[in-house]
Amino acid sequence: MRVALAQINTCVGDLEGNVERCLAAIETAHSQDAALVVLPEMAVPGYPPRDILFDSSFTEAVAEATRDLAHRASGGPPTVVGTLMPGDRRLPHHPGLYNAAVLLDGGDVRLVAAKRLLPTYDVFFEPRWFLPGPALPPTVVAGKRVGFLVCEDLWDEGYDVHPAAELVAGGVELLVCISASPYRRGILEQRLYHTRRQSCPLIYVNLCGANDELIFDGRSFAVDKQGDVIARLAGFEEEVRVIDLEREAPAELPEEHPEEELYRALVLGVRDFAQKNRLERAFLGVSGGIDSAVVAVIAAEALGPERVTAIAIPSRYNDPRSTTCARELAQALGIHFEVVELERLHAAAEETLSDLLEKGGTTAENIQARLRAMILMSFVNRYGGMLLNASNKTELALGYATIYGDMAGTLCPIADVTKPEMIALAHWIDSVRGVIPRFILERPPSAELRPDQVDPFDYAKVGPAMERLVRENRSDAALRRSEHKRWQMGVILKVSAKSFGTGRMIPITRR
Repeated sequence: MRVALAQINTCVGDLEGNVERCLAAIETAHSQDAALVVLPEMAVPGYPPRDILFDSSFTEAVAEATRDLAHRASGGPPTVVGTLMPGDRRLPHHPGLYNAAVLLDGGDVRLVAAKRLLPTYDVFFEPRWFLPGPALPPTVVAGKRVGFLVCEDLWDEGYDVHPAAELVAGGVELLVCISASPYRRGILEQRLYHTRRQSCPLIYVNLCGANDELIFDGRSFAVDKQGDVIARLAGFEEEVRVIDLEREAPAELPEEHPEEELYRALVLGVRDFAQKNRLERAFLGVSGGIDSAVVAVIAAEALGPERVTAIAIPSRYNDPRSTTCARELAQALGIHFEVVELERLHAAAEETLSDLLEKGGTTAENIQARLRAMILMSFVNRYGGMLLNASNKTELALGYATIYGDMAGTLCPIADVTKPEMIALAHWIDSVRGVIPRFILERPPSAELRPDQVDPFDYAKVGPAMERLVRENRSDAALRRSEHKRWQMGVILKVSAKSFGTGRMIPITRR
């Protein structure tokens, strides 16, 4: 049986564009004599649509787009695709929908699986919009009994319902799982683990691309009955591949360095956020520190150097090497570089706010951070685009960031990356690109807001400690004090098992 694995990059709400992407994949598969095409979860509406699903005009438009896709693909092979379907009942204040896998064949739309296990952990709140689907029997495709699953249905350990096991017990010859599983470190191994538990040939097709905070890494695959991988698609890019289940031999998984994997995820997250929101340019402050250097490298690769501007804002407390190395970094990356001296604004603020600043301390330091944010946002307002934030997860968890200052920015590429992970990522970038000056890589972390300032933390210890608290949904005094700050951050790209964006719903007000 020849099956096409089609990991495509969809955009939430772009129904016309998503249908065209599906059709292009189906045409590619048809030209290679595929007997079945498999597209990702929610490929028609885009994932995750979240509260747009409360808008009935949107769900009706998705239904029409799905029918249009079926009609236009009627000359091609049978195709399973993720979309919305009405549920068996409607609840008050609930859309009453199924997260569905439908089979398109001969112009008809047939429900073959409705997601039965609706996750409620981390960034997932699916019972808010969807109803658990019914158990559906296998479907015969090209003479094979095929059982269809939707994402979490494969991850059925710990649930009372076991969709995959039920299908296997019912005598399916092939399992097909359509998925929109976000990237996080180590996630591919977890997907393979749950796949191999089934002891059945399985096709797993995952979404590729990014929507808001979620990055979808693709890396779709097929395994045989023994659990050996017989095909794996590329990571972090679209691909359509037709495989012959009877002829494919076990394949070696390509090895990927952990920092390379993280880097590619962040590049994709920045690129898709800019493209899908039609943001032509990105600006960021470059301090001569390791965090802003890494964000500059990511931005240059994601958007192209001609669309990135780095801005150094030296103050009376800056080591001159900070600006020199920021310039060297910008030159190595080929991005635009600007220098705006802070002193005149700083002196004017001191004169205006003299009574408030007479004792120095954090008030005087925060003024500098907020003046820098004003300068950065002035570039964005003048030229358009977005400001990239360079705060990391450890600093944010500790509250070691100035609200309305260095926390400014639409998109936060590294705010789900701990400080030790950032340091490792920077050194990996240096090993393969050689663009980050040694001073940036080796200097002690510093905000440079007072003479000889050095960050007051042992990041090698406090980074993992804070990460453990976040993953366990716990807090210490620092996390409690800083929750209000985190709630006001820009969009934080998710790359960890426990997101520091919508995956952490801890109240600000508590005892």
